[in-house]
Amino acid sequence: MWHKGYRYRKNYKKLPGSPDIAITKYKIAIFCDSEFFHGKDWERKLHIKVANGAHADFWARKITRNIHRDMDNNKALEYLGWTVLRFWGKEIQKKTDQCVEVVEKVIEQKKLGYDVDSEEFNYRMEYEYADFSINDTKKEQPHK
Repeated sequence: MWHKGYRYRKNYKKLPGSPDIAITKYKIAIFCDSEFFHGKDWERKLHIKVANGAHADFWARKITRNIHRDMDNNKALEYLGWTVLRFWGKEIQKKTDQCVEVVEKVIEQKKLGYDVDSEEFNYRMEYEYADFSINDTKKEQPHK
């Protein structure tokens, strides 16, 4: 992304959750989440895998806390006016270009003055990665 001219901060500690990448100009916080520690497919299969493994109680509590902390950080960032994008580690490895394309689409919408709603934006590429919601109206410009 740097080579494409997008300037960003890594592990930006000034924001809730210390996003892995923060594009401050457009207020975009990007997290690169590991499937295990952040609970990918927790409800469908990961909790069963954890329950059958060693130290099941520890891992179940840890992963559940991580999931809730991620949700709390998302809310805090959105309250501050940031758009939150979360990608799974394997998505980044296998579909790097598509991940960058998602970020670029969000940047383009923000350049046009549209709000990109993190909650409605489908940033998990396991679904159709290009689906995201944009408010119909541009941001109101502050009165001068």
